[in-house]
Amino acid sequence: MAKKGKKFLAAAAQIEAKKYDLVEAVELLKKVSFEKFDASVEFAIRLNLDPRKAEQNLRGAVVLPHGTGKTKTVLVFAQGDKAKEAEAAGADFVGDDEYVEKIQKGWLGFDTVVATPDMMSKIGRLGRVLGPRGLMPNPKTGTVTMDVEKAVTEIKAGKVNYRVDKVGNIHVTVGKVSFETKKLQENIRVIYDTLVKLRPSTVKGVFVQNVSIASTMGPGIKVDSETIM
Repeated sequence: MAKKGKKFLAAAAQIEAKKYDLVEAVELLKKVSFEKFDASVEFAIRLNLDPRKAEQNLRGAVVLPHGTGKTKTVLVFAQGDKAKEAEAAGADFVGDDEYVEKIQKGWLGFDTVVATPDMMSKIGRLGRVLGPRGLMPNPKTGTVTMDVEKAVTEIKAGKVNYRVDKVGNIHVTVGKVSFETKKLQENIRVIYDTLVKLRPSTVKGVFVQNVSIASTMGPGIKVDSETIM
């Protein structure tokens, strides 16, 4: 395990071993954040899930009301009218074969990829590049769609993807440390509510096991899930 720095330890020393009210947790995070840049705020939730079971392998996307504080660069694979639709919606790059070739040569100047269904046969050969980076378009996250206008608009507005890992954790960026407490609170509430509503019927016992927030490099602060609703 990597040795923690003095600033991290100083921040951690201000956090009690308890679950905080959400507003208290957000304000404490702002207080102890030591990064010299406007750090992202990460929301982590441990759910009682077994991702090996298809119905418990949660994956999807949600639009945060106040965005993440970062404008994403969007690449859209589309042709004809759908390409024009993507450009009008604000996509940064729109095309087909030329971008397949660019990516194959190592170009990765984008944060999100959207594609119309007819483009997926071409994009398939990029799986080894895009897949490990979480960039492969997927119907579950709304990035394989004929409604490219909606997809691009939502991504630019602050749409985030979520996916459960092999032990039941989901991590989502919910804003920046500079955000007002209320805005962070509302973003957290939206992702939390979304996940709670997706509880599979096959899950027994307590669904939400742990919730915490942290800045990019900072220590985690446990949150009382009852105060999020």
